[in-house]
Amino acid sequence: MCHRGGRGGTGAAGVGRSAQGRRLGRNGGDAVTPERPEAADLADEQRDFAALLATLGEPDWRRPSAAPGWTVADQVAHLADTEEVAADTLAGGPRAFAEAVSAYATAEDFTAAGCRRGEGLPPGELTAWWDRAATRTRRLLAERAPEDRVAWGFGMPSKTFATARLMEHWAHGLDIRDALDLPVEEPARLRGIAALGHATLRYALARARVQPPQGRTLRLELTARDGTGLSIGPPDASDVLNGSLLDWCRAATRRVRGAPLALQADGPLAELALLHARAYL
Repeated sequence: MCHRGGRGGTGAAGVGRSAQGRRLGRNGGDAVTPERPEAADLADEQRDFAALLATLGEPDWRRPSAAPGWTVADQVAHLADTEEVAADTLAGGPRAFAEAVSAYATAEDFTAAGCRRGEGLPPGELTAWWDRAATRTRRLLAERAPEDRVAWGFGMPSKTFATARLMEHWAHGLDIRDALDLPVEEPARLRGIAALGHATLRYALARARVQPPQGRTLRLELTARDGTGLSIGPPDASDVLNGSLLDWCRAATRRVRGAPLALQADGPLAELALLHARAYL
């Protein structure tokens, strides 16, 4: 859900096909060729999230996270609740996305209700709840073909859904790490989040009620800490956004904490991307 300043949002927006060599979203960009399947990246991200939770002392769970209004425990309860919804969406269960969200007046109300489910639970029970739900989601994803459609948001292929769940865990894990002043790693799987941020840009602009400039396309030229480069988007794009892979992922998940981003926009669409990128509903 990944909402800033409150409890809202619901995972990644529906995006275009992200198969190798096919269009990714509506920005004129092409899919990034993954080095490993998206489901494996999700498993690795959730493994790292579990390791993060294992380092927390009991007082840490009650501390405010970097998301205003959320404690660390709220972050975990939110992920546990939405993983249950994710699993039921894949399985056709009673809490599939459309049914779960429509039961509330707003997405924010849905998110707040999920967080409340964790109130009063000790850390061990919260962790076990999240782990059960996440394990079920991974199992169900493994049974799906990569291009099978998942009825989440506006709909997406199952492999994009795996990246969306990866993005959710990374973003909420970042809220915990930033609050506790823990180091932030830059694994190769961030490339999937970077591509998702590019793919969902048109949705993000529409949600912000911003009209994109006509005839403009965007390419991202990103660099990881180890110097590895990543290009997302058409080679002849009219606009280019250059800079840090990690900072673009922060921008795309709206996890900018006030420090200047190591990103430079060249062109009006690139400037709008910096302001409004949003890889989730």
